Amino acid sequence: MKRPLRPDEVQVWGRVAATVHPLPGREVPKAERDAVPVTTRAHLPPPKLVTAVAPPAPGVKPRKVLDAIEPGRRHRIAKARDPIGGRLDLHGLDQDRAKAALEGFLARVWDEGARAVLVITGKGVQGDGVLRRRAPEWLAAPHLAHLVAGISDAHRRHGGEGALYVALKRKPRP
Repeated sequence: MKRPLRPDEVQVWGRVAATVHPLPGREVPKAERDAVPVTTRAHLPPPKLVTAVAPPAPGVKPRKVLDAIEPGRRHRIAKARDPIGGRLDLHGLDQDRAKAALEGFLARVWDEGARAVLVITGKGVQGDGVLRRRAPEWLAAPHLAHLVAGISDAHRRHGGEGALYVALKRKPRP
């Protein structure tokens, strides 16, 4: 469910929308023509400070993005001092197949005891590929929280911006 926009957000959006012009031959929608003019920042009330934050749900720690791998560990992986326990190439897969392949691969290599893996997403046609954008989101999923410790862009010789180092957590001792 979307939250309603705060007044300051409406003001900022009004400024942005005022700079956009329709393509030739297109008409501005009536609702936008009748919009209230944007006021300047001097007329805005001061922002309210939020002092309390709602506590997270017990036992579940949702994360939107993963932490980066510690710099020392990333350096050891890039220099091959820490072994890369597996490589997964997602080239040529659609999003659904790539996500399933990634999750299955991570479960398998973690079970085998690997501590770091290389996931090759590719850069995409214009340097902003779908798999490259979505892989960090998939890796931050709550059901993979017990496997994935962090991610970082790979070193140039391992694929650079088109690949990710994924640091895995230690498997608990039986």
